[in-house]
Amino acid sequence: MTSTHLPFTFRPVDPSEDAGLLHSWVTHPKAVFWMMQGATPEDVERAYREIAADEHHHALLGLRDGEPAFLMERYDPAHRELAGLYEPRPGDVGMHFLTPATDTPVHGFTRSVITAVLAHLFEDPATRRVVVEPDVRNTAVHALNEAVGFVPEREIVTPEKRALLSFCTRERFLATTGVAV
Repeated sequence: MTSTHLPFTFRPVDPSEDAGLLHSWVTHPKAVFWMMQGATPEDVERAYREIAADEHHHALLGLRDGEPAFLMERYDPAHRELAGLYEPRPGDVGMHFLTPATDTPVHGFTRSVITAVLAHLFEDPATRRVVVEPDVRNTAVHALNEAVGFVPEREIVTPEKRALLSFCTRERFLATTGVAV
């Protein structure tokens, strides 16, 4: 299944085909908050095979003109990542996204990516609220999250990090971005 938002389309990650590309993205120093710095290509392929087999976790590539441009993961926070760390509501969807490092940054690219990711998630009428838990030190993503409508609730401690639990409702997304879904 492929869907389109803004200048991007989405397709599921193919662990065997995409592992090399994903390895170069997730192990780059810019991706330190992805927590895969020391991963081998085999580690990355294994991780994305596990996600592909998991009914509560999905990985997608965002494509621009048919070429991979970013990574997005959606998960059920009642069963993964945030299970037991907050009180999930019906319609909650967890999300991660990663834009790869580049030598030629494009102004506004990452904001257009997170906007497209949220539009894609809210395309599903069952999605009422998107939940994120970025590392408290990741101030760049906190600013991006705020720009598309996320409201921080509180800091939480996960097994991997201290995180800023934040939520974005469909209404906040529309009010903040003007993007109707």
